[in-house]
Amino acid sequence: MMEFFNPKILFNSLVYSILGVVVFWVSFIIVDKLTPYDLWGEIVEKKNQPLATVVAAMCLGIALIVAAAIHG
Repeated sequence: MMEFFNPKILFNSLVYSILGVVVFWVSFIIVDKLTPYDLWGEIVEKKNQPLATVVAAMCLGIALIVAAAIHG
């Protein structure tokens, strides 16, 4: 009955998920520091839609890299 549930697999998935989120967040902070302006302020306060689109694409790119590295 419990053949489909393996605690080791669940634990590994949780660890890799947390690791992926941490790597993603650190990457975003690095990109934010490399840009000449405050990304969050530009997107949220000034409603800069083109910048939000570029940041979204960057987030997807970083997420794909992290997922490929973890899955790899």
